Amino acid sequence: MDIRPAIWTDLPAMLALMQQLHTDDPPLDLPEPIWRAMLAMPGMTVLVADRDGRAVATCTLNIIPHLARGGRPYGLIENVVTDAGHRQLGLGRALLDAACARAWAAGCYKVMLMTGSKQEATLRFYRQSGFTDDKTAFQRRN
Repeated sequence: MDIRPAIWTDLPAMLALMQQLHTDDPPLDLPEPIWRAMLAMPGMTVLVADRDGRAVATCTLNIIPHLARGGRPYGLIENVVTDAGHRQLGLGRALLDAACARAWAAGCYKVMLMTGSKQEATLRFYRQSGFTDDKTAFQRRN
């Protein structure tokens, strides 16, 4: 297994992974401009776990500038997903560790993530990966 930043040719694997994460989402008509923008976005890194030349897990790390905390940025992790056929192999934990290492190297004072899952196995996974659930999150959707 290799953890690396995603590249252009990972797009088909990323689309398949996002479909597993959000099964109700319709397929994107034109994903290429979105993918191009993601790969070029300052502060954003899409990480993949590569097995046998194929991206089988991913998460996205955003490093966000911040005026508090001595001007240190913070990290936000989104879209954590492992292909159903590759779960329970440590890929998700390796991705989260790599994302946090990148955030710490960038001077982040914290890394956070949210999950909509209520499944105890998912919540346990995040706790065992070093994340705490001691804050309350709110969101608005459009």
